[in-house]
Parts: sequence; C-alpha cells; structure tokens
Amino acid sequence: MEALKSSLSDMMSLFQDRMTSFEAQLQKNPGPSSSTDSLVADYTSFKKFILDALGCIQQQMEALSQELDSMEMRGRRKMVLLHGVPEQTKEDTAQVVAEVVRRHLEIPEFAVDDVRRCHRMGRQADASKSRPILCKLRDVGLRDSMWFAKTKLKGTGITLSEFLTRPRHQLFMSARDKFGVNNCWTKQRLVYVMGADGSRHRVSTLGDLNRIQQIKEKAQSTPAPKKAKRVAAKKK
Repeated sequence: MEALKSSLSDMMSLFQDRMTSFEAQLQKNPGPSSSTDSLVADYTSFKKFILDALGCIQQQMEALSQELDSMEMRGRRKMVLLHGVPEQTKEDTAQVVAEVVRRHLEIPEFAVDDVRRCHRMGRQADASKSRPILCKLRDVGLRDSMWFAKTKLKGTGITLSEFLTRPRHQLFMSARDKFGVNNCWTKQRLVYVMGADGSRHRVSTLGDLNRIQQIKEKAQSTPAPKKAKRVAAKKK
C-alpha cells in the first residue's frame, strides 16, 4: 500500500512537471492562431481531467488504506504490549505476564490460561534493556480490565500500551510531536488529541492533525479581547 501511494505521488509530480514544461512552450509561441487557441483549450481541459482523476484515485487509495488499517486493528483488539518488565534467560513469558497482572494490576483471578500467546518483541541488542512483551489474551473483556487498571502501574517502571498498526503508530507519534505527550493518547485502538480549547479530537489521518494544528495556531495568533474600562460615575 505504501509503495502504491509513493508511485501515485511520483506520477502526479511527473505529470505536473511535464504540463509546466508544455505550458512554457505554448507561451513562447509568438503569433497566436486559431489552431494554437484550440490546442490551448484542449490542453487545459485535458489537464483538468487528469488532475481530477489522479485526485480521485488518491482519495480512494487513502480510504482503502484506512479500511485495511481498521480491519487489522480489529484483529488486534485482544492484544496489549507490556513495557519495562525485567527479562530473564529461558523465562516462561506467559507466567511472567500473569505475575505482573496479579501483582501490579491487582487482578487476582488472572491465570496463565488467560494468555493465548505471548512473546518478547524483536532481538535483544542490549542486555541491560528488556524487550516489550506482546500478549494476546483470552477475550476482549479481560484485555479491557487490564487496560482500565493500568494506572496502578505508576511508579513500577512498567507500562501498558496498545499494539497499534504501523500507520496508526506513526500517526500517534506525529500527534505527540505536534501537541505534546500529555495531550495525546490512545483508547480502544483510536488516537485522540487535546485541542487548544480543551476539546478532544479523534484523528485518523495526518490531515486531521494538520487541521487541528491550524486551529491551534490561529487561536494562539488571535489577540485576546481587551476588557472595557469602567467609567467612574460623577458625583452630583
């Protein structure tokens, strides 16, 4: 999908460059004639048609990309990531997860059987750093119980996060860069941003972020209205 987007973007850039060059050649024609005028009209019509077609294709691809991303996220609704859990050699990862949940999230009924599968993510390049644990749970209800209890992890060095797709993770990181860590969060696999006016916005694309950013910049550049001075009443 990313390759298709890149190819379409390159095609649009190439088309714009060719059309710009063709326009320059038309402007060099010293004597306008009926044939030249007709050619200019045909060219303008053709250019508009192509640009509209490419724009339509791009919108369809973006919609398709979002739909595929949503489908993949629905497949991850039972998954969570545990960060900061100390890593041991030849550990039983499911048992490690169960101990963390019972001890820190205070869910005493959690058992190893509640873990469908789990493993450490990636290769261990640095022995001093523990790799995150990707865990798929028995059902969504259990996953939600862990998620709503994650505030109990404060001060433990362990954090719980959602297993986002790559596009959604990139969107989340871009949101944090633009609005700050404390003004961005994920919930139910969706990305949210706190606006300048304190309102919450759900964002799905970089375009959504840019629109919220423009609203924020406009609000910051608009001077606050001055308070009218009270005129003291004259004593009679």
